[in-house]
Amino acid sequence: MLETIAIAWLLLFFGDFFSTFIYHIPEHVFGSLHLKTHHSWKKDFRHYAILTANFQVLLDGILGALPYLLMAFIFWSFSPSGVILGLILGQFHVWWRHVIVLGWNTPKIVNIVCQILFITTPERHWLHHQKTNMGFGDIFTFFEQPAQTWLRWLRLLRLRLRYSRT
Repeated sequence: MLETIAIAWLLLFFGDFFSTFIYHIPEHVFGSLHLKTHHSWKKDFRHYAILTANFQVLLDGILGALPYLLMAFIFWSFSPSGVILGLILGQFHVWWRHVIVLGWNTPKIVNIVCQILFITTPERHWLHHQKTNMGFGDIFTFFEQPAQTWLRWLRLLRLRLRYSRT
């Protein structure tokens, strides 16, 4: 049982880390797919997240989930039940962190537990939808400060690359 929980946590931790630092933040700096499909002010998130068959939206979701799936492959031999639990919890968290558009308010006690465990709440994730430079980390909030540093560094790199071409 302890092994299952540990593998589930490791899958979520490393999946969130790689998704944040290898896909999400670089996509905010160098790409447009994620910004266009996930942060556009024209989108009604309920339609986007649940009902869409838009290839770009699906591609963004797959690219964001790919690090979790790679971690699942790596951890499978240690604990298949831990991998399954981690993937289920990860998907649940994806749905939960987007319920704010339905009028959800996280109960105070849940908010306190999430702060103690460094878990992103729907309100915190909504901050990322409103201010795309804040609220990084799909699942864990402790990636926020390193993500801000990585974001600034990649923006400087983009500027440097742009000016070195001229």
